[in-house]
Amino acid sequence: MEIEVLESDIRIDKYLASVTDLSRSKIQKLIENNKILVNNESISNNYKVNLNDKITILEMEQNPLEHLKPSDIPVNIVYEDDDLLVINKESGMVVHPAPGNYEDTLVNALIGKYNLSNNDFRPGIVHRLDKDTSGLMLVAKNDYTHELLSNMIKDKIVERYYLALVEGTFNHETGTIDAPIGRDTKYREKMTVTSINSKSAITHFKVLETFNNYSLIECKLETGRTHQIRVHMKYINHPVVNDPLYGKCFDKEYGQLLHSYKIKFPHPRTNKILEFEVKPDNKFMEILNYVVNN
Repeated sequence: MEIEVLESDIRIDKYLASVTDLSRSKIQKLIENNKILVNNESISNNYKVNLNDKITILEMEQNPLEHLKPSDIPVNIVYEDDDLLVINKESGMVVHPAPGNYEDTLVNALIGKYNLSNNDFRPGIVHRLDKDTSGLMLVAKNDYTHELLSNMIKDKIVERYYLALVEGTFNHETGTIDAPIGRDTKYREKMTVTSINSKSAITHFKVLETFNNYSLIECKLETGRTHQIRVHMKYINHPVVNDPLYGKCFDKEYGQLLHSYKIKFPHPRTNKILEFEVKPDNKFMEILNYVVNN
Protein backbone atom coordinates (compact mmCIF):
# COMPACT_ATOMS: atom_id res chain seq x y z
CA MET A 1 0.00 0.00 0.00
CA GLU A 2 1.29 3.45 -0.94
CA ILE A 3 0.03 6.72 0.54
CA GLU A 4 0.93 10.26 -0.50
CA VAL A 5 0.91 12.65 2.45
CA LEU A 6 -1.33 15.71 2.12
CA GLU A 7 -0.49 17.31 5.48
CA SER A 8 2.61 18.27 7.48
CA ASP A 9 4.02 18.17 11.00
CA ILE A 10 1.91 15.25 12.27
CA ARG A 11 3.33 12.11 13.87
CA ILE A 12 3.25 9.33 11.33
CA ASP A 13 1.32 6.91 13.54
CA LYS A 14 -1.39 9.53 14.15
CA TYR A 15 -1.52 10.44 10.45
CA LEU A 16 -1.80 6.85 9.24
CA ALA A 17 -4.46 6.06 11.83
CA SER A 18 -6.53 8.92 10.39
CA VAL A 19 -6.26 7.77 6.75
CA THR A 20 -6.35 3.98 7.19
CA ASP A 21 -8.22 1.46 9.33
CA LEU A 22 -5.01 0.58 11.21
CA SER A 23 -4.77 1.35 14.92
CA ARG A 24 -1.88 3.47 16.20
CA SER A 25 -0.50 0.53 18.18
CA LYS A 26 -0.46 -1.65 15.05
CA ILE A 27 1.16 1.12 13.02
CA GLN A 28 3.87 1.50 15.67
CA LYS A 29 4.53 -2.23 15.57
CA LEU A 30 4.86 -2.17 11.78
CA ILE A 31 7.28 0.77 12.00
CA GLU A 32 9.40 -1.07 14.58
CA ASN A 33 9.59 -4.03 12.19
CA ASN A 34 10.59 -1.76 9.28
CA LYS A 35 7.38 -2.56 7.44
CA ILE A 36 6.54 1.13 6.93
CA LEU A 37 8.88 3.30 4.86
CA VAL A 38 8.84 7.01 4.09
CA ASN A 39 10.40 7.92 0.76
CA ASN A 40 11.85 4.38 0.71
CA GLU A 41 13.63 4.82 4.05
CA SER A 42 12.96 3.41 7.50
CA ILE A 43 11.71 5.85 10.13
CA SER A 44 10.95 5.92 13.85
CA ASN A 45 7.57 6.20 15.54
CA ASN A 46 8.09 9.87 16.37
CA TYR A 47 8.71 10.83 12.72
CA LYS A 48 6.50 13.73 11.61
CA VAL A 49 5.21 13.57 8.07
CA ASN A 50 5.84 16.27 5.49
CA LEU A 51 3.70 17.34 2.56
CA ASN A 52 4.17 15.00 -0.44
CA ASP A 53 5.98 12.34 1.58
CA LYS A 54 5.40 8.90 0.08
CA ILE A 55 4.54 6.28 2.69
CA THR A 56 4.84 2.63 1.78
CA ILE A 57 3.31 -0.09 3.93
CA LEU A 58 5.29 -3.14 2.86
CA GLU A 59 3.46 -5.92 4.62
CA MET A 60 0.34 -6.08 6.68
CA GLU A 61 0.17 -8.44 9.63
CA GLN A 62 -1.33 -11.82 8.84
CA ASN A 63 -5.10 -11.75 8.94
CA PRO A 64 -6.35 -14.26 11.53
CA LEU A 65 -9.66 -14.52 9.67
CA GLU A 66 -7.86 -16.69 7.11
CA HIS A 67 -7.55 -19.39 9.78
CA LEU A 68 -11.19 -19.29 10.89
CA LYS A 69 -14.19 -20.89 9.23
CA PRO A 70 -17.47 -19.00 8.88
CA SER A 71 -20.48 -20.74 10.44
CA ASP A 72 -24.05 -20.28 9.29
CA ILE A 73 -25.38 -19.26 12.70
CA PRO A 74 -28.01 -16.51 13.04
CA VAL A 75 -26.99 -13.48 15.11
CA ASN A 76 -29.40 -10.94 16.57
CA ILE A 77 -28.09 -7.53 15.45
CA VAL A 78 -29.50 -4.70 17.55
CA TYR A 79 -27.54 -1.91 15.85
CA GLU A 80 -25.05 -1.58 12.99
CA ASP A 81 -23.06 1.17 11.30
CA ASP A 82 -19.75 1.37 9.43
CA ASP A 83 -17.74 1.13 12.66
CA LEU A 84 -19.47 -1.25 15.02
CA LEU A 85 -22.17 -3.76 15.80
CA VAL A 86 -24.29 -4.10 18.91
CA ILE A 87 -25.49 -7.69 19.19
CA ASN A 88 -27.82 -9.58 21.49
CA LYS A 89 -25.92 -12.81 22.21
CA GLU A 90 -27.90 -15.96 22.95
CA SER A 91 -27.22 -17.96 26.09
CA GLY A 92 -25.11 -20.99 25.21
CA MET A 93 -23.05 -19.29 22.47
CA VAL A 94 -19.27 -19.16 22.95
CA VAL A 95 -17.90 -15.72 21.99
CA HIS A 96 -14.57 -16.55 20.33
CA PRO A 97 -12.52 -19.58 19.21
CA ALA A 98 -10.21 -21.21 21.74
CA PRO A 99 -8.43 -24.56 22.09
CA GLY A 100 -11.03 -27.28 21.73
CA ASN A 101 -13.57 -25.04 20.01
CA TYR A 102 -12.55 -23.29 16.79
CA GLU A 103 -15.98 -23.40 15.15
CA ASP A 104 -19.57 -22.43 15.94
CA THR A 105 -18.63 -19.40 18.04
CA LEU A 106 -19.95 -15.87 17.73
CA VAL A 107 -16.80 -14.92 15.81
CA ASN A 108 -17.40 -17.77 13.33
CA ALA A 109 -20.99 -16.56 12.90
CA LEU A 110 -19.84 -13.00 12.17
CA ILE A 111 -16.80 -13.41 9.91
CA GLY A 112 -18.74 -14.58 6.89
CA LYS A 113 -21.14 -11.65 7.02
CA TYR A 114 -19.31 -8.59 8.40
CA ASN A 115 -15.98 -6.84 8.24
CA LEU A 116 -14.29 -7.12 11.64
CA SER A 117 -11.22 -5.64 13.32
CA ASN A 118 -8.04 -7.69 13.04
CA ASN A 119 -7.48 -9.06 16.55
CA ASP A 120 -5.81 -12.50 16.62
CA PHE A 121 -8.47 -15.20 17.02
CA ARG A 122 -10.91 -12.69 18.50
CA PRO A 123 -11.60 -10.42 15.51
CA GLY A 124 -14.07 -7.73 16.39
CA ILE A 125 -14.37 -8.78 20.03
CA VAL A 126 -13.88 -5.75 22.27
CA HIS A 127 -15.23 -7.42 25.42
CA ARG A 128 -16.75 -10.82 26.08
CA LEU A 129 -19.66 -12.51 27.77
CA ASP A 130 -19.53 -15.95 29.37
CA LYS A 131 -20.93 -18.74 27.20
CA ASP A 132 -24.18 -18.98 29.16
CA THR A 133 -24.60 -15.25 29.80
CA SER A 134 -26.95 -13.65 27.29
CA GLY A 135 -27.34 -10.09 26.11
CA LEU A 136 -25.70 -7.04 24.63
CA MET A 137 -22.14 -6.97 23.33
CA LEU A 138 -20.06 -4.51 21.30
CA VAL A 139 -18.23 -5.70 18.17
CA ALA A 140 -15.70 -3.54 16.27
CA LYS A 141 -15.69 -3.55 12.47
CA ASN A 142 -12.24 -1.95 12.07
CA ASP A 143 -9.03 -1.51 14.04
CA TYR A 144 -9.61 2.20 14.65
CA THR A 145 -12.93 1.51 16.38
CA HIS A 146 -11.54 -1.50 18.23
CA GLU A 147 -8.78 0.51 19.84
CA LEU A 148 -11.09 3.37 20.84
CA LEU A 149 -13.78 1.08 22.26
CA SER A 150 -11.17 -0.91 24.19
CA ASN A 151 -9.83 2.29 25.71
CA MET A 152 -13.36 3.47 26.52
CA ILE A 153 -14.05 0.24 28.39
CA LYS A 154 -10.71 0.51 30.19
CA ASP A 155 -11.49 4.11 31.16
CA LYS A 156 -14.99 3.12 32.38
CA ILE A 157 -16.73 5.24 29.74
CA VAL A 158 -18.83 2.33 28.47
CA GLU A 159 -21.66 1.63 30.92
CA ARG A 160 -22.77 -2.04 31.13
CA TYR A 161 -25.79 -3.18 33.09
CA TYR A 162 -26.87 -6.75 33.86
CA LEU A 163 -29.98 -8.43 35.23
CA ALA A 164 -29.41 -11.36 37.59
CA LEU A 165 -31.69 -13.52 39.64
CA VAL A 166 -29.81 -14.43 42.80
CA GLU A 167 -30.50 -16.58 45.82
CA GLY A 168 -31.66 -14.94 49.04
CA THR A 169 -32.92 -11.47 49.91
CA PHE A 170 -31.18 -8.26 50.96
CA ASN A 171 -31.78 -5.87 53.84
CA HIS A 172 -30.51 -2.96 51.72
CA GLU A 173 -31.44 -1.75 48.22
CA THR A 174 -27.97 -1.04 46.83
CA GLY A 175 -24.43 -2.19 47.37
CA THR A 176 -20.90 -2.27 46.00
CA ILE A 177 -18.63 -5.32 46.02
CA ASP A 178 -14.94 -4.36 45.84
CA ALA A 179 -13.03 -7.63 45.98
CA PRO A 180 -10.09 -8.79 43.80
CA ILE A 181 -10.62 -11.81 41.56
CA GLY A 182 -8.10 -14.43 40.48
CA ARG A 183 -7.93 -18.05 39.33
CA ASP A 184 -9.01 -20.65 41.91
CA THR A 185 -5.88 -22.64 42.78
CA LYS A 186 -7.81 -25.88 43.41
CA TYR A 187 -10.43 -25.73 40.63
CA ARG A 188 -8.83 -24.15 37.59
CA GLU A 189 -12.11 -23.71 35.71
CA LYS A 190 -13.28 -21.36 38.48
CA MET A 191 -12.40 -17.84 39.51
CA THR A 192 -12.51 -16.70 43.13
CA VAL A 193 -12.04 -13.71 45.41
CA THR A 194 -8.39 -13.91 46.40
CA SER A 195 -5.31 -11.80 47.04
CA ILE A 196 -3.11 -14.26 45.10
CA ASN A 197 -2.40 -13.34 41.45
CA SER A 198 -5.62 -11.35 41.34
CA LYS A 199 -6.91 -8.15 39.76
CA SER A 200 -9.12 -5.43 41.16
CA ALA A 201 -12.83 -6.10 40.60
CA ILE A 202 -15.75 -3.80 41.42
CA THR A 203 -19.46 -4.56 40.97
CA HIS A 204 -22.31 -2.21 41.87
CA PHE A 205 -25.77 -3.70 42.37
CA LYS A 206 -29.34 -2.57 43.00
CA VAL A 207 -32.28 -4.69 44.12
CA LEU A 208 -35.14 -4.43 41.60
CA GLU A 209 -37.59 -6.99 43.00
CA THR A 210 -37.69 -9.35 45.98
CA PHE A 211 -39.37 -12.76 46.06
CA ASN A 212 -39.66 -15.23 48.97
CA ASN A 213 -36.11 -16.56 48.76
CA TYR A 214 -34.75 -14.78 45.69
CA SER A 215 -33.92 -11.30 44.43
CA LEU A 216 -33.84 -9.82 40.96
CA ILE A 217 -30.95 -7.35 40.86
CA GLU A 218 -29.31 -4.96 38.44
CA CYS A 219 -25.50 -5.08 38.34
CA LYS A 220 -23.26 -2.40 36.88
CA LEU A 221 -19.67 -3.37 36.13
CA GLU A 222 -16.85 -1.01 36.92
CA THR A 223 -14.28 -3.64 35.90
CA GLY A 224 -14.59 -6.64 33.58
CA ARG A 225 -13.00 -9.70 35.16
CA THR A 226 -13.80 -13.25 34.10
CA HIS A 227 -17.04 -14.45 35.78
CA GLN A 228 -17.03 -11.22 37.81
CA ILE A 229 -20.72 -10.95 38.73
CA ARG A 230 -21.01 -14.69 39.34
CA VAL A 231 -17.95 -14.73 41.61
CA HIS A 232 -18.90 -11.58 43.50
CA MET A 233 -22.47 -12.71 44.16
CA LYS A 234 -21.26 -16.08 45.45
CA TYR A 235 -18.75 -14.21 47.63
CA ILE A 236 -21.56 -12.35 49.42
CA ASN A 237 -23.63 -15.57 49.68
CA HIS A 238 -26.12 -14.64 46.95
CA PRO A 239 -25.07 -16.89 44.03
CA VAL A 240 -26.71 -16.39 40.64
CA VAL A 241 -29.59 -18.82 40.14
CA ASN A 242 -28.96 -21.84 37.88
CA ASP A 243 -25.19 -21.26 37.88
CA PRO A 244 -23.48 -24.64 37.33
CA LEU A 245 -20.09 -23.39 38.61
CA TYR A 246 -20.93 -21.13 41.52
CA GLY A 247 -24.44 -22.10 42.63
CA LYS A 248 -27.24 -24.62 42.14
CA CYS A 249 -28.27 -25.74 38.66
CA PHE A 250 -32.03 -26.24 38.13
CA ASP A 251 -31.94 -26.54 34.32
CA LYS A 252 -28.80 -28.06 32.79
CA GLU A 253 -29.88 -27.12 29.27
CA TYR A 254 -29.72 -23.38 29.95
CA GLY A 255 -27.27 -21.66 32.29
CA GLN A 256 -27.00 -18.94 34.91
CA LEU A 257 -29.79 -16.35 34.98
CA LEU A 258 -27.51 -13.47 34.05
CA HIS A 259 -28.34 -11.15 31.16
CA SER A 260 -26.52 -8.10 29.79
CA TYR A 261 -29.63 -6.00 29.31
CA LYS A 262 -28.38 -2.43 28.81
CA ILE A 263 -25.32 -0.71 27.38
CA LYS A 264 -24.59 3.00 27.03
CA PHE A 265 -21.58 4.67 25.41
CA PRO A 266 -20.51 7.57 23.17
CA HIS A 267 -19.93 6.51 19.57
CA PRO A 268 -16.14 6.32 19.12
CA ARG A 269 -16.20 8.35 15.90
CA THR A 270 -19.11 10.79 16.29
CA ASN A 271 -19.27 10.98 20.11
CA LYS A 272 -23.07 10.68 19.92
CA ILE A 273 -24.45 8.89 23.00
CA LEU A 274 -25.86 5.46 22.09
CA GLU A 275 -27.99 3.45 24.49
CA PHE A 276 -29.57 0.05 23.93
CA GLU A 277 -31.72 -2.21 26.08
CA VAL A 278 -32.99 -5.77 25.50
CA LYS A 279 -35.15 -8.06 27.63
CA PRO A 280 -34.02 -11.57 28.69
CA ASP A 281 -35.18 -14.40 26.46
CA ASN A 282 -38.25 -16.56 27.11
CA LYS A 283 -36.25 -19.41 28.64
CA PHE A 284 -34.67 -17.05 31.18
CA MET A 285 -38.15 -15.91 32.23
CA GLU A 286 -39.50 -19.48 32.33
CA ILE A 287 -36.78 -20.57 34.75
CA LEU A 288 -37.21 -17.40 36.80
CA ASN A 289 -40.96 -17.99 37.13
CA TYR A 290 -40.45 -21.66 37.98
CA VAL A 291 -37.84 -20.96 40.67
CA VAL A 292 -39.65 -18.14 42.43
CA ASN A 293 -43.00 -19.94 42.41
CA ASN A 294 -41.81 -23.30 43.76
